[in-house]
Amino acid sequence: MNSYDVAVIGGGPAGLSAALVLTRARRSVLVIDAGRPRNAPAAHVQGFLSRDGQPPSELLAIGAGEVAAYGGQLARGTVTSVTRAAGGTFEVRFGVGHVLTARRVLVTTGLQDVLPDVPGVADRWGRDVLHCPYCHGYEVRDQRLGVLGGTPEAVQHALLVRQWSDDVVFFDHTSTLTPREREQLTARAIGVVHGPLARLVVEDDALAGVELASGQVVERDAAFVRPSFVPNADLLAELGCDVHDTGWVVADPTGRTSVPEVWVAGNAANPRAQVITAAGEGSAAAISINNDLVEEDVRRAVHDFRAGLPV
Repeated sequence: MNSYDVAVIGGGPAGLSAALVLTRARRSVLVIDAGRPRNAPAAHVQGFLSRDGQPPSELLAIGAGEVAAYGGQLARGTVTSVTRAAGGTFEVRFGVGHVLTARRVLVTTGLQDVLPDVPGVADRWGRDVLHCPYCHGYEVRDQRLGVLGGTPEAVQHALLVRQWSDDVVFFDHTSTLTPREREQLTARAIGVVHGPLARLVVEDDALAGVELASGQVVERDAAFVRPSFVPNADLLAELGCDVHDTGWVVADPTGRTSVPEVWVAGNAANPRAQVITAAGEGSAAAISINNDLVEEDVRRAVHDFRAGLPV
């Protein structure tokens, strides 16, 4: 059975950034990744200093190469369980029959975007149906934009998207607008289209409009959606980590959870973390993990020294 200082579960920006810091700290690290990155549908990463416009797959490949160059190991597979093993370490099972032990565990498994059940939304997701205007708003600036209602904070999303275009339409779909929301949308010159949606209209592999159940089609070049977020936190729950009432795991600013020797970083704990934010959280978690390992190494060394054992 292979043993490591740290098992990093999830090979996205948070996990790879953590692994890079830990390997440079001369820790033995294995990154286990299932190969299903959240931003795979997106063509480019935006707003990441020095990496703006780079394809997500290329960013991850470069990061994996940097980790490997410092001696970090990477494995493809889905982690099925993490349990306490003898001596206080963790036993991590993944893939088909693979088992390892680790002194510390960092979970960076991300989240799932739960999209509105409107035909066409899932097919166009990450292309011309978008979520984050900070990530993709500039690329569709000054175009005819739509914001689909029926999800939490959809109106606030429309007010935000208005920053990138003067032509924004809010489709209330299943939302019920409050008087205050109507006033805000009107004041910002955001059109409101009432009624449930039927589908997105796609022509020549591009969004052409939004069709209502009434048959009316409103021409749009791109649409924004505020999805519901569900953390991929089953492993954390099975370990017994405390969670907030919202379902997100409780962690301190470094990602340390309520379970000793378990950390979390990126979208698994922070739904608003962009790629650059997740990478920063991974780095912070790695430093905290290494400091924790140093403290343990010192305790062991002092114990052995007092016992007259060879160092």
